[in-house]
Amino acid sequence: MTRVVLRPDESQESLLRRFRKQVTKNRILSDVKKKRFFVSKSEKRRRARLKAIRRERQRRRKEQRRYSR
Repeated sequence: MTRVVLRPDESQESLLRRFRKQVTKNRILSDVKKKRFFVSKSEKRRRARLKAIRRERQRRRKEQRRYSR
């Protein structure tokens, strides 16, 4: 649970800004989005495989651009 305490002479806007930074840093929203819907193990594996394929393609393209010049 993310908790932010109001400092003396601190505005509500800066308190909210600090809270948002903390939530982003702790990756709370991304975890909530991931857990919003059930995803089977096979689907997770499929997505991970596709992500790895995309990563490899990008790496090869980058490498190809570097040596083609």
